[in-house]
Amino acid sequence: MRHAAPDRDRPDPSAPPSPTRLAFFLAYLQVGLSGFGGANAWMRRVIVEERGWLTEQEFAEYLGVSQILPGPNALNCAVMIGDRFHGTVGAVLALLGILGGPLVPLLGIAGIYAQFGSEPMVAATLKGLAAAAAGMTIGTALKISTRLRPGLALTAVGVCAFVGIGLLRLPLLAVVLALTPLGILAAWWSAPWRGSVQ
Repeated sequence: MRHAAPDRDRPDPSAPPSPTRLAFFLAYLQVGLSGFGGANAWMRRVIVEERGWLTEQEFAEYLGVSQILPGPNALNCAVMIGDRFHGTVGAVLALLGILGGPLVPLLGIAGIYAQFGSEPMVAATLKGLAAAAAGMTIGTALKISTRLRPGLALTAVGVCAFVGIGLLRLPLLAVVLALTPLGILAAWWSAPWRGSVQ
C-alpha cells in the first residue's frame, strides 16, 4: 500500500493563521485609535494576545529591532510586521492604519489644547495621562519579560540598559552601541540549540 507523499506546500497546521490584508489593516486601525499612552502596548495586545498572529518571542524581537532603528519605534515595528505578512503592501497598510486612525481626533485635540492648554485642569490631566502612559510601558515590558523568561545573561544586559539610560542618564545611542554586542553574545550563549552542537 502506497502512502501519499507529504504536501510540502501545505501550511503548518500548528502555525498561526496569516491575516488577510483587510484584517491586518483593521487591526492596525484599532491599534492607532486605541493606542493611548503608546502604541507598542496596544500593538502587542492586538497582534499577540487578541489575534495570535505573532508569538511573544517574535513580537519581542521585532520590538527590539525597532528600538535601535532611527525614527518612532512603534512605526518601525508596524512596518516590519507588515512586511512580514504582506511585503511592501503590508508595511503601507500598517502605516495607514496606525497613523490614519488617530489623525482626525489628534487634529481636534490639538485645536482644543491650543485654546485651553494653559488651564490648570488641562495641565493636571496631561500629567495624569503621562503617568498612565509610563505605567503602560512598564506593564508591557513586565508582561514580555515574565512570559519570555530571559536567562541570567540577557537579564543582566537589560538591567545594564535600565541603569545606563534610566538612572545614569547616559546617551541612548552610546548605551545601545555598547550593549548590542553584549546582547548578541548573551542571546547566543543562552540559545537552546547551543548545547546540542557542543
